[in-house]
Order: sequence, then C-alpha cells, then structure tokens
Amino acid sequence: MTRQEFQDRCRVRKLSIGESIVTFDCGDDDLNDFLINEAKNFRDALLSVTYVVEDKQTYDILAYFSLSNDKISISDFENKTEFNRFRKHKFVNEKRLRSYPAIKIGRLAIATSAQHQSIGTYLLEFIEDYFIIDNKSGCRFITVDAYINAIPFYIKNNYQFLNNDDEDKKTRVMYFDLASLL
Repeated sequence: MTRQEFQDRCRVRKLSIGESIVTFDCGDDDLNDFLINEAKNFRDALLSVTYVVEDKQTYDILAYFSLSNDKISISDFENKTEFNRFRKHKFVNEKRLRSYPAIKIGRLAIATSAQHQSIGTYLLEFIEDYFIIDNKSGCRFITVDAYINAIPFYIKNNYQFLNNDDEDKKTRVMYFDLASLL
C-alpha cells in the first residue's frame, strides 16, 4: 500500500470519550487487551490518548496507537557524562536543560488482517507530522519502549536506542529526534 492509498483508504481518529472497541486482533494479547479493556481507563485518568486507524468504507479498526507525555532526562542515563554526551550532539549550549520534552508511543498495534502493508510506518509519519506541523506543544523527541521483535521496524524508521542499560530486557527504550525533519 502506498502512502496515498493509505490516506484514501484509512482515517486516523481519536478514540471518543466513552467509546468502546469490542474486537481487535493484532496477534498480541496484551496489545489487544489494552485497546478493548484499558484505553478508556487510561484516557479517563488523563494518562494517554488512543487513536484508531479505521477503514473508511467498512469502519474496521486496522490499527491503533496511544500517546502520552514523556521526557528524556538525566535520569535516563547511567551517569551525567552519558547524558551530556547525548545532549552535546543535539543542542547548543544555551539549550542545555536537565530534561527535554517528548511524546511517548505507549502502544502501537496493527490488526493481523492489515499487517505487512506499511501501515506502521505511515502511523509513525502521522505522529511525526502531528508534532511538527502546527506544533501542538514543545516536543523534541518521540520515545517508545520497543518490544524486542519490533526493534528492526523502529530502526528502519530511524529510531535510535536511548542507552544500553536495557539490552537484556523485553523492551528497549528508543527515540526519534523530531528536529531531524526540519
């Protein structure tokens, strides 16, 4: 599917307050459960907002993602030297802060029927555009706790590892620098 076909076929919309999704299957029980049972609770508690990708003709949910505020800060690094090394390459001296604003992709899932059609890449581009075009708030980075099996997808989409502290974990913290799009 090309980007134009995606835009012609799909609509990205915020999950409405009180709206419930009855069925969704991406092949991962935890991701399915979040959309069906938890997304509403996270929104009600003001912890994240979930967006669904809907087929314009059938109204089937093809994918979803949830976003919440985040930051990259000194506490994300083993020591101050590592943090300084990170920010030295990103910011001029007067922009050196103790933390930098980010948006976290809390969940991103593609229905099994829609996998391998580049929808995930289009969603990352949608999120990037959402914070670059008509910037909603100060946001320099996109972060994600990537499942190990999703790491190649994020690397292909220019995400980098934040540090090496989580090399032996089930997820790895990765980030994308929105300034690379300017």
